[in-house]
Amino acid sequence: MAYPFELPPLKFAFNALEPAIDAKTMEIHHDKHHGGYVNNLNAALKEYAQLQKYDVQWLLRNINSVPEGIRTAVRNNGGGHANHSLFWEILTPGGSKRPSGALDKMITDTFGSFDAFVEKFNQAASTRFGSGWAWLALDAAGNLLVYSTANQDSPYMDGYTPILGLDVWEHAYYLTYQNRRADYIKAFWPLVNWDAVVNHFKMAV
Repeated sequence: MAYPFELPPLKFAFNALEPAIDAKTMEIHHDKHHGGYVNNLNAALKEYAQLQKYDVQWLLRNINSVPEGIRTAVRNNGGGHANHSLFWEILTPGGSKRPSGALDKMITDTFGSFDAFVEKFNQAASTRFGSGWAWLALDAAGNLLVYSTANQDSPYMDGYTPILGLDVWEHAYYLTYQNRRADYIKAFWPLVNWDAVVNHFKMAV
């Protein structure tokens, strides 16, 4: 999945996540916002053939090696593409309540309980000032951590591998929730496709 990057299709209809996420928000978020990141990333890399062979994860993990003239564009738009590509994968109508197998055990071992993990994740999402993301990620040693990033910054830039993310930019929720980010965060959990999260976990460990 290298240059030219493409907008991944949704695996469900725009209205499939209602009432938690409304159809118009999904349409604008996927087609306009994510589509814009893809177009801008391709434009940034157009004259840099030496970078076109790399996938977006490599570009973000090696962001300081990207030429300074396009580094900000790759950081913002590459991050936006990677972040949203994961986000669409871990959403599903009628998601399961919690993960299974080794991931469930590691969450419990790391955070004390699944509920304690959810509380910590919610705090990361709700206290991110301005625009950004909340993440469940694996560090280089294979340990789980919860934290947040600003704007479209990606855990890949920090040497981490994200397996679950929540977009807390206002464009992700404002049509339905206005300033009530906490309500949006609460509505997120029943939509989590834990099978997809587990798959990302297995690929990362």
